[in-house]
Amino acid sequence: MEIKDIEECISKVPDYPKPGILFYDISSLLLNNRAFQSSIELLKNLIKNYKFDLIAGIDARGFIFASSMAYSFNKGLVMIRKKNKLPGNKISFEYELEYGKDTLEVNVNLKNKKIVIIDDLLATGGTLNAAIQLIEKSGGKVSCFASLIELDFLDGRKKIKIPIETLIHY
Repeated sequence: MEIKDIEECISKVPDYPKPGILFYDISSLLLNNRAFQSSIELLKNLIKNYKFDLIAGIDARGFIFASSMAYSFNKGLVMIRKKNKLPGNKISFEYELEYGKDTLEVNVNLKNKKIVIIDDLLATGGTLNAAIQLIEKSGGKVSCFASLIELDFLDGRKKIKIPIETLIHY
């Protein structure tokens, strides 16, 4: 399956979650086993030349792709969660959103580990920047970021100082 075929499996939902927003819903892609499997294989090809010890997924849709890729590469998985979703000792990072503040957390020691971050979407770059800061705060180093979708018109890539790999650009 080619990228254009995968793109056709993503539903576009107008005015969600609020008027004027076009939401790219990956639920329809996940229902299609060929499209889902192909998206994982293509994402794997994007990051295979980077050096990394672990794959991190951003809560929640990033977990879907990150866990599949971690399994495929025989690597461990780091869950970057939203506030109060992880037990035990946590490292937190609070960041600004266009509508307020949010917090990301990890509960693992990433000292001297090279990490690839995976998510379904890169938009403004705020969540990705927070995830990078969180991994660095926990002792890790981010090798690259990969996403299924990137909303180029929001310029999120321009705010990020690590390599970024994306399958589908809007």
